Amino acid sequence: MKRKSLLCVAVAAAIGMSAAHAAGPEVKIGQSRVDQPAATQAGDGIIVKYRSGTLAATSSANKARVFEAAAARAGAAKLAPRGAGLAAALERRMGTGAELMRLNQRLDRASLERLVNELQADPAVEYAVVNDRDYALRPVERRQAQAAFTPDDTFFPVYQWNFRNDTPGGIDAEEAWDISTGEGVVVAVLDTGILPDHPDMNAGQLLEGYDFMTDPWMSRRPTADRVPGALDYGDWNPVANECYAGSPAQESSWHGTHVAGTVAETTNNALGAAGLAFDAKVLPVRVLGRCGGMLADIADAIVWASGGDVPGVPANENPAEVINLSLGGGSACNAVYQEAIDIAVANGSTVVVAAGNSNANAANSRPASCNNVIAVGATRITGGKAYYSNWGDVIDLSAPGGGGSDDPGNGGWDGYVIQAGSDAATTPDSGDYLYTGYIGTSMAAPHVAAVAALVQSARVEAGMDPLMPAEMESLLKETARPFPVSIPSSTPMGAGIVDPGHALNTTLVPPCDPDVEECTPPATDIENKVPLRGLSGTAGSEALYAIQVPEGVTGPLSIVTSGGRGDVSMYVSLDEEPSADDADWSSTRPGNNEVVRINNPEAGTYYIKLVGVRDYSNLTLQARFEEPEDGGGPGGNELENGVPVTGIAGDAQSEQFWTINVPAGTASLNVQMAGGTGDADLYVRYGAQPTTTDYACRPYQFGNNETCTISNPTAGTWHIMIRGFSAFSGVSLTGSY
Repeated sequence: MKRKSLLCVAVAAAIGMSAAHAAGPEVKIGQSRVDQPAATQAGDGIIVKYRSGTLAATSSANKARVFEAAAARAGAAKLAPRGAGLAAALERRMGTGAELMRLNQRLDRASLERLVNELQADPAVEYAVVNDRDYALRPVERRQAQAAFTPDDTFFPVYQWNFRNDTPGGIDAEEAWDISTGEGVVVAVLDTGILPDHPDMNAGQLLEGYDFMTDPWMSRRPTADRVPGALDYGDWNPVANECYAGSPAQESSWHGTHVAGTVAETTNNALGAAGLAFDAKVLPVRVLGRCGGMLADIADAIVWASGGDVPGVPANENPAEVINLSLGGGSACNAVYQEAIDIAVANGSTVVVAAGNSNANAANSRPASCNNVIAVGATRITGGKAYYSNWGDVIDLSAPGGGGSDDPGNGGWDGYVIQAGSDAATTPDSGDYLYTGYIGTSMAAPHVAAVAALVQSARVEAGMDPLMPAEMESLLKETARPFPVSIPSSTPMGAGIVDPGHALNTTLVPPCDPDVEECTPPATDIENKVPLRGLSGTAGSEALYAIQVPEGVTGPLSIVTSGGRGDVSMYVSLDEEPSADDADWSSTRPGNNEVVRINNPEAGTYYIKLVGVRDYSNLTLQARFEEPEDGGGPGGNELENGVPVTGIAGDAQSEQFWTINVPAGTASLNVQMAGGTGDADLYVRYGAQPTTTDYACRPYQFGNNETCTISNPTAGTWHIMIRGFSAFSGVSLTGSY
């Protein structure tokens, strides 16, 4: 295979400049599919699982009778019009305990579903599912582009906005890397396979993997055998309509290599792009090829990747702590997917799934709508929803996936996620290694998978037990960063944007020892009159919040939840954690509109527990009381014109407030924050305290040097908030007019 040298695998100079005049070759930008096909094409066989204890579970003759009866009820003569009797033969047993049955005739979709429905109705059958195709959320739009590059530098400081902290949509990988790089953790990437010789993927991070594809036409291998290794043979389609009606002719995507690069591309090697958990191991498992992959193969691969047994396949010597599924189909979760995922979760694997790229409710996308997965939506460089991303109550949280042409900055690169790739149009040896920009929830999901790897690695290094999958999901949702722009309630995107630094700092806090310290419940602090938006949870989930009420409050303390979808109940207690059975106050109305009103509240910590009666999303929580006149709580610090306040410090997400009174006729109000270390954000608003979504000015720059200038300000009281994006100290604040 023709390969470029390490110094040549680079981004070329400026847009429009030919590669001959550039410092290196071009980077290919692609866009992920936004119209993944619904499962309307005919499937390839039927997956059947018989109920334990029935005769059909152990007897081939009884299985045949079950099939014959179902075929008769479905109208076998109409199903098989060519005259031959319709029959099914066992092709193989699956790792879930189900069986893949091959029919002796190919049926149209409607006939196949009618037969499956009749099988499902038999009391001996636990489930019957069409062996459908699922797809990578595959790049289909491409263009050649060139951008400035210094050969000995990596792309990280210029193009990988998704990992940095100087953009609203970035996840601040640098903070996380000070704590963990993923060492010792295995992440399985179930995808199109891998390009193992890419110069940014060949530093020892790849395990051997396995190829689970059993259709030679789809896999482009000569046999139907499952084999060691996970080489990506290419997923190009030479002609239109060969996969499904309307499917385009398209080049190979090398989708699996791009996804694996987000997880663990070689980092700090003066070459190309970085990976988020770059010391983790990637277990590539090939399940997708020409026209996607078959459900039975994907389900077996999920079981095997987690360390489960699959008939005919050697045991996995490197079970994955995390499994990434950047693939899917256009229908709700089925029993085959759910059982495979349940087995993987029981084996200790956290399963991360792309939400889908149809800008539709992910409840109608598989496997994103399955239980026990972390379903990931896609955000853009602004931190807002990417236009193509699926949404809905099943989305757990979001991560950078790119906004494409919606974000044309930096020569177009601000719209894409860049990782390892190839310009080969067909087979792996038909082109050269390079770096590819794609967009999609396929790109968002491996960010979350990599953060899970960082967490598990850090816990083991600290002598702590790894988290179980449900614990990992709770941690990542509880520590997600609030969306920096408002997400419409009609298209919820989960708890926020994944925040690796916050997740690591939270999970490594040692448990409280009541023998040596005063232990308080682990709760998320909320501020007076500051709404906490975008909250979500599952049925039965619990989330704990706390608000401090000072001495001297004479009016009521009101705690309110509102908006969103689903059903939540609220329980409140003073100075101790409440429960459904033991709470000082509670509100358990149907839906999300709950209210607790406490007259003349005592000073102390009020703990608020939200419990999901059903799944809920996009909920707002707010607590309100009137500050005592002596200035207890935030908001009582008044700035003097031109006099700086110095030595300001705070934790991540902490909020501090000031006011400045502006006289009539003032030409300009200037509020300046400067100096110190860390990263704080400045907010200014007239007449009321600003919030993260309600302000007149918010520069939102990296670091602490931010200025708000208000021309012809309204006379009266202007409110100022400094909020920690990360921990900060030594900051000064000056208001002048």
